[in-house]
Amino acid sequence: MRSIIDELKRGRIPSFIKTAAHEEGVHLNYLIKNIVRGRIVILRNNVRQVSRVCCIGKGLTPKINVNIGTSTDERDLKDELVKLKTALKYGADTVMDLSVGGDLRFVREKILQKCPVPLGTVPIYEAAVYAQKRYKSISKMKVEEIFSILEEQARQGVDFFTIHACITRRVLKVLEENKRIMPIVSRGGAILAKWIRENDRENPFYERFDRVMQICKKYDITISIGDSLRPGCLDDATDEAQLTELFIAGELIKRCREEGVQVIMEGPGHVPLHQVETNVILEKRICDEAPFYILGPLVIDIAPGYDHIGSSIGGALALWKGADFFCVVTPAEHLRHPTVEDIRQGTIAARIAAHAASIARSGKISARDTQISVARANRDWHKQKQFALDRERIGEFRNSSLPSEDDVCTMCGKYCSLKIADTCITRKKKLKRISEKRA
Repeated sequence: MRSIIDELKRGRIPSFIKTAAHEEGVHLNYLIKNIVRGRIVILRNNVRQVSRVCCIGKGLTPKINVNIGTSTDERDLKDELVKLKTALKYGADTVMDLSVGGDLRFVREKILQKCPVPLGTVPIYEAAVYAQKRYKSISKMKVEEIFSILEEQARQGVDFFTIHACITRRVLKVLEENKRIMPIVSRGGAILAKWIRENDRENPFYERFDRVMQICKKYDITISIGDSLRPGCLDDATDEAQLTELFIAGELIKRCREEGVQVIMEGPGHVPLHQVETNVILEKRICDEAPFYILGPLVIDIAPGYDHIGSSIGGALALWKGADFFCVVTPAEHLRHPTVEDIRQGTIAARIAAHAASIARSGKISARDTQISVARANRDWHKQKQFALDRERIGEFRNSSLPSEDDVCTMCGKYCSLKIADTCITRKKKLKRISEKRA
């Protein structure tokens, strides 16, 4: 099978590309041109059908990813499938399986069966788990075993891979010369750093990047260049180690484009608010406008238990300024394996950020925002549910504090400002016209 880029270069336009252009509200030629140029990717393995087309990149609506998967302490697959269902319910565009506990192939197979959206993985995780089981050490991973795992996951239908190809021997030297509070917070990056050091060899993903591209092109898998040295705290943000890795990523992205392989770039973790825009600009310039997949950015370090809020603040700014793809951070970040409720709250926080960024990008208030505002003005609780990001939350809050009158809430009760205003200001006809115009 040919890759989507090869197909488009030959003038062959699959129906799912036309569907994507329609759903994104962009001209078909615009979408095709930017996929070929590498500034938009479409996540799809050619051996698997997804029911929801997902395009990411320049001029498109921001997309949201949710991470699920077993850990070494929490291995219940049923829990992860419930999290998958929850992520989809609350608006995930993609899901990543980050499992490291249990039978990883079986877990991935079951998640793929239940996942109608693109699924991503981090193959080095499985390679490390395999090496630990077989050799009692992740440092004893064999290069051929790593690439065998890539091929197997590709055959299963994984749509995008995080590949930590930029943590090289040179980058590790820079890291040691520029001391950080948290040297490496990327799990994949730490695994490969240990392998490089203890084997005194180059990162196999970097050294044999042509082979990575060959596998991905065969199955039309999108490469997500992993940011092994993303900052894990504000003090480490935008330092020499992070930027050295980013320049290597720029080189690899150029190679992907020359080979017709779809590629995106992962972005920083913890970044002060005033550096967020700078980080987006740097990625876009160094990586020639490759789609930017942001992991946060978390703009404060002192809110454990509320990191979904810190992330949504940084994420909204980054998406407004040009980032394209937003990874959900849950309230459990840095503290524990996330629960179903953590997934719900994290996903909604990310959707709030993405929606806010979309409004800022367009400079226009969305019809949905106008419609829920009209419903609020009319104290129409049913219609408010219809337009809310989390419809269940309205019912939960209403039922937990029942008002004496059905058309108000218990904050103001009979002194509801909107109800009082209705007795002295005529506006309902105007609100109806506004709602109809925006719909």
